[in-house]
Amino acid sequence: MAQRGEIQLQLEDGIDRKALTTLRKRFMGINQSRLQRVLQALSPRQYNVLQLIPLLFDVNHPLLPGYVARQTPHGLPGYTPDPQTLLGAQALTRSFSYRRHPAGFTPDIQALYLMGSGGTIAQSDQSDLDIWVCHSPGLSAQAIAELASKCQLITDWAATQGSEAHFHLVNPETFSLGYRSNALSIEDCGSTQHYLLLDEFYRTAILIGGRFPLWWLVPASEEKDYPNYTRHLIDRRFIREQESLNLGHMARIPAGEYVGAGLWQLFKGIESPYKSVLKLLLTEVYASEHPAVHCLSLDFKRQVYANRLDLDELDPYVMLYRRIEAYLLKRDERERLELVRRCLYIKADVQLSRRSGSLGWKRSLMEKLVSEWHWDTRQLQQMDNRQLWRVKEVAQERLQLVSELTHSYRFLSQFGRSQKVINQVNRRDLSLLGRRLYAAFERKAGKIELVNPGIAPDLSEPLLTLAQRPGGEDRQAHWSLYRGTLKHQELGDHSPLKRSRHLIELLTWAYRNGLVDMATRVAVHPGDSALSEFELGNLLAAIRHNFPLPLPALTEDALSRASQPCQSLLLINAGLDPLPATSQKNLHLISSHTDALGYSGLRDNLILSIDQITLNSWNEILVTRFEGDQACIQALCDYLNKGHEYQRLPELNVACFCRNRSTAIAERVEHLFRDATRELLCDPPARFLLQVQNSYQVLERKGSQIDITQIADRERLGRYLGNNRADYSPLTLDRYALQGQDLALVLQQAQPGRIQVFYRLLPQRQAEVTVLDELGSVWNHRQSYRDERTLLLPLLRFLHSVRLRKQVNLSLESSLREEPIQLAAILPASEGRTLRLEQQALPAQGVEADYYAVQAIAEPDEGQRLQVSIFCDQREFSELEHGTRLYSEVAQHILKKRRSDEDYPCYITDLDLSAIDPAGSMQTVQYLRYRQQLEDSLNAAVQSLRA
Repeated sequence: MAQRGEIQLQLEDGIDRKALTTLRKRFMGINQSRLQRVLQALSPRQYNVLQLIPLLFDVNHPLLPGYVARQTPHGLPGYTPDPQTLLGAQALTRSFSYRRHPAGFTPDIQALYLMGSGGTIAQSDQSDLDIWVCHSPGLSAQAIAELASKCQLITDWAATQGSEAHFHLVNPETFSLGYRSNALSIEDCGSTQHYLLLDEFYRTAILIGGRFPLWWLVPASEEKDYPNYTRHLIDRRFIREQESLNLGHMARIPAGEYVGAGLWQLFKGIESPYKSVLKLLLTEVYASEHPAVHCLSLDFKRQVYANRLDLDELDPYVMLYRRIEAYLLKRDERERLELVRRCLYIKADVQLSRRSGSLGWKRSLMEKLVSEWHWDTRQLQQMDNRQLWRVKEVAQERLQLVSELTHSYRFLSQFGRSQKVINQVNRRDLSLLGRRLYAAFERKAGKIELVNPGIAPDLSEPLLTLAQRPGGEDRQAHWSLYRGTLKHQELGDHSPLKRSRHLIELLTWAYRNGLVDMATRVAVHPGDSALSEFELGNLLAAIRHNFPLPLPALTEDALSRASQPCQSLLLINAGLDPLPATSQKNLHLISSHTDALGYSGLRDNLILSIDQITLNSWNEILVTRFEGDQACIQALCDYLNKGHEYQRLPELNVACFCRNRSTAIAERVEHLFRDATRELLCDPPARFLLQVQNSYQVLERKGSQIDITQIADRERLGRYLGNNRADYSPLTLDRYALQGQDLALVLQQAQPGRIQVFYRLLPQRQAEVTVLDELGSVWNHRQSYRDERTLLLPLLRFLHSVRLRKQVNLSLESSLREEPIQLAAILPASEGRTLRLEQQALPAQGVEADYYAVQAIAEPDEGQRLQVSIFCDQREFSELEHGTRLYSEVAQHILKKRRSDEDYPCYITDLDLSAIDPAGSMQTVQYLRYRQQLEDSLNAAVQSLRA
C-alpha cells in the first residue's frame, strides 16, 4: 500500500513531470536543511569561509583567494551570490564587484559538494570541510593542474580563518565509470572503493553550488537499469542535461570493495578507533549481505520517495546506526552494540549530563537515542567525563576497541578469501595491516603496551606514588604505581595503576602512556632498593630524552621488512647500590683498580643489573633486564647478536645514576660495547678477551651468534690460550683485561704465520719465556737460567728445527715467504707504564751452527703409546735398549759432556713427530708441549743423579 505522498516512477507507466519536480524539491529541501545545520555549527569565520567557497570557484578575481592565472578554470552553473556573500568578498578586497558571466560562457566547474559529517549528528567543532570539486570532463591536463593549485590556495586561506578545508577534484565522466587515480592515504581512500565511496556521497553530500545529482531522479527499483533510465530522462527532455550531474549508480557493489574499504578504515582506526568502528561495522554489514546488499544510500532515496522526510531519521549517522543496531541485535552481540553506541555518542560530542552549548537539534536527537538505549545518568556522566578518564578506564575501553579492530581484520581476511577477491595488491595491504595491528596491539614479553590509542586526550597525573612491594608466600617482590600521594601505611588500601617485577619496565610504561610528564611529582617508597628521588628523576629524564613522544610515524617501508632495533638505552643499576657497605659508612674506596667489572683490591663487579630499553622500526618499545654477575656480558651479547642479525646496530646510549661511581660505570659499559662491537662485528671477526672480577670471558662470533667461553682463573686462561686452533683468529683484549701483566703485551703482538719469542728476566735467576706461534696460540714456561744466551739459544734452535721439518710439507715458494722468528724482551716500567717490549736481534751464531744437539724422535707403538728415541752427539738412546732408564742414561751422558758442574737445565733442540703428524699440520705450540714433557723427564733424571 502506497504511503500518502509516495512517488513511484516507472518507465513503462510513463514519467510524471510534476512528480519529478516534487522529487527534486524534496531532495533540495533536505539539502538546504542540512546546509543550514552545517552553517549553524560553524564559528563566524568558518561560516564566512563556507559561504565564500562557491563564489571563489565561480569567479577568477586576482585579489580573491585562489587566483592562479587568467585562464584558470572557474564558473559554477546556476550560481548567484547573495548579498551577505558579496559583503564577505568585499571585506577581503574592496575593489571586488561581482559581474555575471557573459552569454555563451561555459562554466568549468559543474558542481561543489560538501561531503562527510557536515549537517549530521556527527558534525563537531573539529570537523573539516571535505569538498568535491566536480569539473568539466574536457579540461586539459594544464587546466586541471591550475585548478588543483587554486584548491590548494583556497585551503591555505581557509586555514588562516581557522577552518580546515580539503578539496578533491572529480571528473564526473570518468568517475561514473569507476576510475580514480588518488592514492590511499589518511584523507583519501584512493581507487580501492568506488561504489562504497559513492554510497557515502549520495547519503551525506550537500550541494553548495552547481548541478544536482541525476541519481536523485532514478527510483531505487530502477537502479539496475540506471543507464537506460537516465538516458530516457535526458533524451525525452524530462530534465536538462546541463542541470544535472551523472556520477553513476549503486546497482551492485563488487565484493573486493569491502576488503579495500575495510583496510582503509582499519588503517585509520589504529590511531583513531572511535572514528572507524562505525564504518568498519557498516562494511561488515554490507559484506554479510553480499551480493544482495541494501546500501544506505538506496534506503535514503526510498525514504524520500516515500515522503518520509524526518530530517533526524534521515541523518546519515542515525541511518548508519540503525542498520548496525539491527545487524548486531539479530546476532545477539550486545557488547559490540554497546561499543557502537559509545562511538556514536562520542562522535556526536554532545554532553547530555550537563548544560551544553551544542545545537538544540543535535541534543534532542541524541536524547532520543540515549533514551532508547536506556542509559542512566551515571553512564552519561562517565561518557561526558571522557576528557578525565584515567588509565584504568582507558585500558578497559582499549580491550573492546582492540577486540573490534582485530575482529574486523579477521572478518575481512575470511571474506576476501571466501569471495576469492584477495589479489596481489590487497594481499600485500592485508599483510601490512596485519603487521600494523600486531605492532600496535599485540602483547609479547617485554613489550610496553600502549593503552591509549586515541581514547582519552590526556592521561597525565599530577601526583603519583612509586613503591617497591615486598614478596610473600604467594607473590614475588615487585614495583607498583599508584595515583596520588600515598603514605607507606596507605599502600595496602589502594589498588595500583600498574604492577611490574622491574622498576624500569614500570617507568617506561608510565612514560609511554603519558602518565608521567614534566609536571608530574612522584613520591617514592623504595623498600629494600636504593632508589632515591634524585635517581628516579634522572631515570625518567633519560627515558624522555632518548625516546621523545610522539614517536615518528610508522611507514609502510618499515612494515614491509622484519622489525629491527633502531635505538637502545642501557640503564645500569637502577635502584641498586653497587657498594652498599661503603655507602652505609659514608666511605669512598681508593684503589688503583678502577674497572667497574673488577673494582678495588677485592675486584668487585659493580655492574649488578642492566635494563635495556629498545625502540624498533615498528615503533614497539621493549624492555629487557639482565641481572647478576653476568648482566653486562649478557647485555653485550644480546646487543651484538641483534646487530649481526639485522646487519645494523641500534643507536646506543648508556646511563647510570646509582649512588656510587655512576659516571665511571656508565663510561666503562659504553667503552666496552663500542670496543667489542668493533672487534666482533668486523670481517673477519676477532676474539675478544675481557676480565670480570678474577675470571675471564672470551667472546667469539660463531655463525650468527656470539659464543662465550668462561675461564675461571689465570691458570685456566693459560691453558685456553695454548689450545690448538684450526686457523688463525686474532685475540683482542678489552682495555682492562690482564692490566699490567706481561701476557697482555704478548697477546697484542700476535700476527698470523709468524712465530714470536718473548722473555722476561726475573729475580733469583728465574725467567719467563713465552712463544706466540703462527696461529696465535701461546706457550709459556718459567725456568731457571745461567745467562740469556743459554736461556734463548736452545729454544731458538728448537723452533728453527721445527720450521725446517714443517717446510718439508710446503712448496718452495711458501717456505720462502715464511717470516723469520722474532725475539723481544719484556722490560721493567718506564714513563709510567708497567711493562714495555724491546725487540732483540737473533744471536748471530749458534741458532743454525753445528752445536751439541739433543734430538728426540717420537712414534706410536701398536698400543698408540709413544716410543721415544733420543740422539746425543749422533749416539742413539732408545727405550728398546734402556727401557725405563732411558732418561737417566741420557742425563748421565749429557752431564759427562759438560765442562763444569754448574746446574742448568737440559734442552731438547730437535723433535721429529713425522710419525704422528705426517702432513706437518701440527702447530708449533704442540711441538713445544711435547718437548716440554721430554725435557721435564730428562731434567728430573738429572736432578736424581745429582742428589
